[in-house]
Order: sequence, then C-alpha cells, then structure tokens
Amino acid sequence: MDLKHHLTLYGTACLALLLLAGCGEDPKQPEDATEARPEFTSNLPLDSLNLPPGFYAHTFAEDLEGARSMAMGDKGTLFVGTRGTNKLYALVDEDGDYRADRTIVLDTTLEVPNGVAFRNGSLYVAQVDRLLRFDGIEDRLDNPPDPVVVYDDYPDKFHHGWKYIAFGPDDKLYVPVGAPCNICDSTSVDERFATITRMDPDGSNREIVARGVRNTVGFTWHPETEELWFTDNGRDMMGDDIPPCELNRVTETGQHFGYPFCHGGSIPDPDYGDQRPCDDFVAPVQNLGAHVAPLGVKFVSGDMFPEAYQGHLLIAEHGSWNRSEKSGYRLTLVKLKDGESVGYEPFIDGWLNHENQTRWGRPVDLMFLEDGSLLVSDDFGNAIYRIVYDGQEMASAE
Repeated sequence: MDLKHHLTLYGTACLALLLLAGCGEDPKQPEDATEARPEFTSNLPLDSLNLPPGFYAHTFAEDLEGARSMAMGDKGTLFVGTRGTNKLYALVDEDGDYRADRTIVLDTTLEVPNGVAFRNGSLYVAQVDRLLRFDGIEDRLDNPPDPVVVYDDYPDKFHHGWKYIAFGPDDKLYVPVGAPCNICDSTSVDERFATITRMDPDGSNREIVARGVRNTVGFTWHPETEELWFTDNGRDMMGDDIPPCELNRVTETGQHFGYPFCHGGSIPDPDYGDQRPCDDFVAPVQNLGAHVAPLGVKFVSGDMFPEAYQGHLLIAEHGSWNRSEKSGYRLTLVKLKDGESVGYEPFIDGWLNHENQTRWGRPVDLMFLEDGSLLVSDDFGNAIYRIVYDGQEMASAE
C-alpha cells in the first residue's frame, strides 16, 4: 500500500463519526470513544508548534539534511530536492503509516538541485542553469539511471538562481528565473531574469509567462480557473517593515508585477521607482509581511481539512534573514473570495521563539496528499512534517 492511495485510520474514524451524527455542525465525539491519536516520537520540539484546534503534526521524515522542494511519484515515492547540500532524495513509506521507512540518496553531485517535478514516470530536477530528467526512476531507486539533459542554457547566476519547478494543468513545465541581485534591472542583460517561464516537457517552445518577479520559489494553480498563483520575495535594505513580500495571480500571459520599479503595488523603489509608475503593474492579491520570505504555496485540497479552509491558500513563510526582529517562520492562511483576498492570518507557528529570537525550523514547501493531509518540508530542522486534522481537540472543546 503506497503513500498516495491508502486511506488513513483517522479519515475512517471521522467518516464513521459523521455517519453517526448526521448532517450539521462538526460532530461531538461520543462519550465512549476511545480512539487515540497514534504515538509518534520525534527528535524535534513539535510540542512548541501552535496549530488550530483539531490539528496535530508528526514527522514524516527526520535527519533529511536541507529538505526543500517535494514531488510525488506515480508509485508513491516522495522526491525531495535541496539547495545547499547537493543531495537528491527519494523517500519510501513501505508500510503505509505515513512515515518514511527508507531514505535513499539518489545523487550527491548535482549543483543546487532545489526544484523537482514528476511526470509520466520521470523525475525532473532543476539546477541553476540546466534541467535534468531521470526516466523510470521509481523502478531504479537503488540504481538510478543517468539523467537526460533537457536544457543547459538558462542564466547561470547563483544569486536567486535556485529554482522551484512544477507542471501546470496545461502540461507545461514552469521554471522561474530570479533576479541576480537584491535590486537591479537585469532584463537588459537577459530578458528571462526576474520572470517565470514555461516550456514543453522536452524543453521546447519556451516563453515568458510573468515579468517583474524578483524571486519566486513557490507557485500553484487555482483548482477551478487554472490561473497561476505565486509568492514573491520582496527586496532587502529598505528597512524592517517595507517592502512587503507578495502573493500574486497571473490572469494574462506576460503580465508585469512591478520589480524592480514598484513593490507591493504602491511603493516606488528608491533606485528605480522614477522610471515607471506603480500603475503600470499588476498589484498583489495580498501583501505579506516584510521579509517573511514566502516560498511554497498551495490551495487547500482534499476533504480532510474542515470546510472553513476549503478554497483558501496556505503559504510557507521561510523566515527573515536580516530583519532586526525575525519575522515569518510559520505557515499562513490567505482567505479568498471571488479571487480576492479577504484575510491573511497565521495557520501554524512556533518554529520561532519570539522572546529569545531563536529558531528550530524554517518551512519551505507544501504538498497535499490524496487523503487530504499536508506535508511541509523544513530545510533548517531537516525534516518533513505531516499536518493532520482529526477534530479531536475541536470536539472536546465544544
């Protein structure tokens, strides 16, 4: 039984409670219910995480150095890229208990293999300037094939050069190219800088989808409209509280989102803002916290999470690196109505101790599993967490 296709014990218990309670509000647990959450041990201080009522977290994998982008194989193998360790991982949950039983290091020679995507039995891995494809990988985890080079001609600048990649609903592979600086107009050197591009799976028919994107390391598609939504990291050295990081939506191919001329939809850049007005650009759907470094973003999918979360967005905020008081280090929820934001609030925090400014984790990527639970990678805590809703705390609090 693989990770993608089996139902959890918790989902079965919740379904049984719903059948007993009938329609209406969340059911209360009967007094004789003795079903307990499974016991999971961890070397990480998971008790310091603040989760909404009815949710709990456990580790899917630990001691996974530098875990960042995630992709799921057709046979339930979880592939994980890294930025600073040059490692490419494959995780296998052999007994279907939502904990990795095997951690396989597929490669240690790749340079910044941050981005991973999976399609038709092949694993795609993005380095800074090239894209590799490992064919038939799930049948050869212990003896990986030599990769096929899909392309090797993208900009080779390491500043914001690591990539998040994913296949869209159009079966195109989306590949961002970050600005090679904190603030600069790099498009005069190569028009692909500060953009999101897309291409056919074989690397052909490449085009620019979005411009004025300083550094996106996470994007997703609306489950109904199929519009592209992405996070963008705001520039540094304008102070603790400006400019904001951003959540953006692409409604037309080729739209410009402001960088380097305008930030947050209304803040002219001190160096480039006199060249073009903010009205020239697409404003964010939601301005996020300054320097929170938003990365992974996903629409809530599956039926495990309560109705109150359905149709909204979760964002992994990796956390600030140079703010006088740290910000981010959490998951946030952006509530949406008719494609517009109607709320921005914490979902899970606790990786950062605000009092002494110490941190033990930095969320990176998000992935919903078929049972509706959520995986979260962490390249500082070297772990992957699984977030589960079973309603127990909610029921006991009613």
